[in-house]
Amino acid sequence: MEIARHPRPHAGLPAWSAEEFEAQLRDKGRSYHIHHPFNVRMNSGGCTPDEIRCWVANRFYYQICIPRKDAAILANMPDREHRRLWVERILDHDGHGDHQGSAAGGIEAWTRLGEAVGISREELWSLQHVVPAVRFACDAYVHFAATAPWQEAVCSSLTEMFAPQIHKDRLATWPTHYPWIESNGLAYFRSRIPLASRDVEHGLRVTLAHFQSREQQYHALDILQFKLDILWTMLDAIEKACQ
Repeated sequence: MEIARHPRPHAGLPAWSAEEFEAQLRDKGRSYHIHHPFNVRMNSGGCTPDEIRCWVANRFYYQICIPRKDAAILANMPDREHRRLWVERILDHDGHGDHQGSAAGGIEAWTRLGEAVGISREELWSLQHVVPAVRFACDAYVHFAATAPWQEAVCSSLTEMFAPQIHKDRLATWPTHYPWIESNGLAYFRSRIPLASRDVEHGLRVTLAHFQSREQQYHALDILQFKLDILWTMLDAIEKACQ
């Protein structure tokens, strides 16, 4: 999948410094789905139990696509040192060791979230509630990760820069607004806060080193916007499915 390169009014200007480039990347947080009306309503206590279940069931498809996406990026990495770091992301979601407790992985933690909101394991894993637009968006992201240069695929992962706050918001508001959700089901959100921060450090290092010219840096911003659009589109589809 080719990310569109939009004409820029400042073509030919010197590259941003690493600090300026990182600031431009972080500024993309204005498009993060934390600002989507459905997410705002959900964290404000405005969703019904059925809407929460719809969100959990659809977002689960994204969760199971994450290690597939990361495996695709890993397969394209020629450098062992980068692979050693990137493989941790797969294990974070698929689990590792004895696959018990915190080693069970993010997919298992999301499964427990599903059970906490009233979706059985079998029902969640059947994917019967995943709407076509969510499936299409997630599959497009996996395809991009498999076919793009690995540095571009790494850049797309930088939405993790904005993720800790969305998890903190859920942990802060859900126990009050949705007391019917079993508290142990929120473990996924707690686990992702430190992991996202760790992943951002590696992803930023790759991105700042690879995209050197101003034109390349603008392309990196387009790639990050592509990923932001995927997350926003998913919520558009989920919101419609809840109506």
